Amino acid sequence: MFSRKGFTILELLIVIAVIAILVGIALPRFKGMQDEGNIAKAKGELRMLQTAVESFLIHTGAFPAALANLTTAVPQIAPTVLPTDPFGGAAYGYATAGSYFVIWSIGPGAVAGAATITAAGVAADTQQCIYVTNGSPVDTTP
Repeated sequence: MFSRKGFTILELLIVIAVIAILVGIALPRFKGMQDEGNIAKAKGELRMLQTAVESFLIHTGAFPAALANLTTAVPQIAPTVLPTDPFGGAAYGYATAGSYFVIWSIGPGAVAGAATITAAGVAADTQQCIYVTNGSPVDTTP
């Protein structure tokens, strides 16, 4: 009696093709989940930095010149190491104008300098970045 041992080349090619199709379907979903995770991480870190900047203002009477000043001037109100933007690996953006500030992440679009703040206290989100501010946020996208 004849018995088969192993797989034929055709059977192996079919299995490889099915696996390739499944991987092709799954990869874009994993990328979307990674972006969602980075957005949540950035929002949490921005809220923490916002609290640190506001505490710095309360303790010193002025905004820090840069986020790095938070770790040295009043170390009890800020982390000893500042977090980095999960979308670019660099530091979060920070700007002040008058009695207002804005801290931003470049976001999934990875556009640097995407948020600004004016002397009137309006944060402008021109590139759909993720930001926090004590000013009045206004959507400036068309």
